[in-house]
Amino acid sequence: MSDPTSENPGTPADKADTIDTVDAVDAVVPVVKVKPRRRLPSFVWAVPVIAALIGIWLVVQSVTSQGPVITISFKSAEGLEAGKTRLRYKDVDVGHVKAIALSPDRKRVLITAQLIKSASDILATDTRFFIVKPRISGGSVSGLSTLLSGNYISVDVGTSEDTTTDFTGLEEPPLITRDSAGREFVLHGAQTGSVNYGSPIFFRHINAGHVTKFQLDRDGKGVTIRVFIDAPYDQYVTEDTRFWHASGVDMQLDANGLRVTTESLTSLIEGGLAFQEHDDALPGGRPAFEGSVFPLFEDREHAMRAPDTKVRNFLMYFPETLRGLSKGAPVDLRGIVIGEVKSLGVEFTENGRLPRFPVEVSLYPDRLKARVRSGARLPDDDTEAKERSLLEHLISRGLRGQLRSGNLLTGQLYIALDFFPDAAPAKMDWRTDYPVLPTVGGGLGEIQDTVGRIAKKIDKLPFDKISGELVQALSKLNSTLASTEKLVRRLDAEVTPELTSTLKEARGTLNSANALLAEDAPLQQDMRESLKQVAKSARAVANLADLLERHPDALVFGKQKVKP
Repeated sequence: MSDPTSENPGTPADKADTIDTVDAVDAVVPVVKVKPRRRLPSFVWAVPVIAALIGIWLVVQSVTSQGPVITISFKSAEGLEAGKTRLRYKDVDVGHVKAIALSPDRKRVLITAQLIKSASDILATDTRFFIVKPRISGGSVSGLSTLLSGNYISVDVGTSEDTTTDFTGLEEPPLITRDSAGREFVLHGAQTGSVNYGSPIFFRHINAGHVTKFQLDRDGKGVTIRVFIDAPYDQYVTEDTRFWHASGVDMQLDANGLRVTTESLTSLIEGGLAFQEHDDALPGGRPAFEGSVFPLFEDREHAMRAPDTKVRNFLMYFPETLRGLSKGAPVDLRGIVIGEVKSLGVEFTENGRLPRFPVEVSLYPDRLKARVRSGARLPDDDTEAKERSLLEHLISRGLRGQLRSGNLLTGQLYIALDFFPDAAPAKMDWRTDYPVLPTVGGGLGEIQDTVGRIAKKIDKLPFDKISGELVQALSKLNSTLASTEKLVRRLDAEVTPELTSTLKEARGTLNSANALLAEDAPLQQDMRESLKQVAKSARAVANLADLLERHPDALVFGKQKVKP
């Protein structure tokens, strides 16, 4: 059997022996005391701590720098992207789109936008939001910069003191922003014509503004147009300014030829308006207040026409048809327009006579006075009695109304006041509300009557008898022509051969005469010799006559001999 102590070395006796052995060794071997080294703290753990602090600071800074979240509703979110589309004010980013969603009724799009903190004061209730994208309107192109940068939402800051976070965006960019320089005015007219949203407004052919809004009046009898005139052109809008339609082309044909006038090519495409002071307005007129209301005229001619302060209404009855005469036709006095036609009517009488067709006209005496030259004498007709007296005097001198053609192509008529000294006497009846001005026939009606009378006379001519006599005359003429043809044939058969032989004999005689009259012919030589002898004889006779003149006695005594 083994030793029980060796099988269990961990007994207390063994431990005591071991301790004693160690103490003996320590007593023999010297002991060296080592001082432990002092350790510094590690900076590796400081990096994540600092990063965590910076992250916390950025989160706090981001949270504190963010502005409010707003909601904008549009009909469509064309070109908008969440996280990319920016909100801009004066081309400065003031926020971005966070989310895009449909409204509960799915009729609109809700845009959730995050603003920066410095833009918190733009949340006025009248602040406007609109999408900027490429647009082509008439003669202008806008939003081209978004072709590269993409669409964005522009902000037009309002001025209201109340704030909100829910807005309804504009579908079209506003033509006037809060910082636009200029003034807005109101025009009232009968119709809009070719005017549309954004149509230009011209001042002396310069684009000086645009139309901002137009709507139908409540009574449905007119339209109201709001216009904005840009600075500095708004200073030329005074109390005497006139606005008119400048759309299309104005063509005038007069003694100077054909004149074509238009404001610009843009006004031809999308319409437009124009304004200018009245031609007779004094310089330096008072500027109109913003929001002033002006009438809108049809064209420049009506706009520049002097205001008619006096109106006198009369009736006229014409003996001819009124076809071609319409409401608004001019009434002129020898080329000067002094009135216009107001209406055409029919009057039935009780005694069975034919109905009459009255024409109501309005005369404006001030138009005639405006043409009076400076320094010329004006008639004293300030009172109604003197006006009547003057008109009766003119009627006694032959003043009458007459229908005349204003355009032969269209058949339009106008009323001309002129003097006809041979007209029948007439008087005015001032007891009625509408006095009747005397008229005379003429113009196309008189021409038609004359043509009718001529046609009646022509119709009375005996065309049957004349045609029979004409047939007999034609038959006699045919027989005469036949006889003449026979005579010509006979002459050609009988006279022509004899005439040919006679001409041949005459030609032979002329040849013989030419041979006798030739320079080398004997007859010519003999004639020359004879003429020479005649010349000598003539000289001899001349000498004899000279001798007898000097010596008349030579006939008695003979020729005396000359002494040597």
